[in-house]
Amino acid sequence: MTGTLFAISDLHVGYRENREFVEQLRPTSAQDWLIVAGDVGERFSDIEWALRGLRERYAAVIWAPGNHELWTPPDDPVQLRGEARYLALVELCRSLDVQTPEDPYPVWRGAGGPVSVVPLFVLYDYTFRPPGTHTKEEGLAYAHETGIVCTDEKLLHPDPYASREEWCDARIAVTERRLAELDPALPTVLVSHFPLRREPTLVLRYPEFAQWCGTERTADWHRKYRAAVAVYGHLHIPRTLRIDDIRFEEVSVGYPREWRPRGGPQGPRRVFPDSGPGERS
Repeated sequence: MTGTLFAISDLHVGYRENREFVEQLRPTSAQDWLIVAGDVGERFSDIEWALRGLRERYAAVIWAPGNHELWTPPDDPVQLRGEARYLALVELCRSLDVQTPEDPYPVWRGAGGPVSVVPLFVLYDYTFRPPGTHTKEEGLAYAHETGIVCTDEKLLHPDPYASREEWCDARIAVTERRLAELDPALPTVLVSHFPLRREPTLVLRYPEFAQWCGTERTADWHRKYRAAVAVYGHLHIPRTLRIDDIRFEEVSVGYPREWRPRGGPQGPRRVFPDSGPGERS
């Protein structure tokens, strides 16, 4: 198998400029795969449009959900909430032949392979707390004082769970059972919208936002599950980090107001072949 394994996230196709950018994305060969690490959009119709078009062009598309796909916007005709919304997105992806965290993990056999490509959905549990806070309540109170509060608090419903952290706990349990069944002979590409470790969040302009960015419970997954690369998005800070000599790739496009000063949106990042040495943390 030849071709390139690419990754991208945070397409946010509700923005006209981002939609035009996604329309122009093309593989470099007929064997290219594309990882989409969440935040395609908020409305079901937008998510379907983007994933359908990408799957028509790439040999395989692997999706992991972001927080925006899990929102229930009041103007979306699809008013499913929480887990029901996630499962409906999984079925949508299956109808498009897009791989999800609920499907058998595909094996990339091109450059850098063979590796298991592992899309994850574990959410967050408020353990990436702001400095000086010790509980979720303290962290949220600080965020409300500063005015930096994630829209998830209004639009990402945890139904049927009592809270987002309870949903996160359930997702970790399900995911760990599946990860334990991976072929131990193969390294992995771990794909999550949220970073598996806190280090990538340390450069956030507003550190209080980190509590909506992951969970301390995944901090050892890159070692435990033999990651060759960990792909994530969410932060809108595209870069390459090396943690424990493992490559962490933040692959987001972000909002037009963020990418315009950089001269345009960043295209898909090469996962394999390796795109470069990156920073060390």
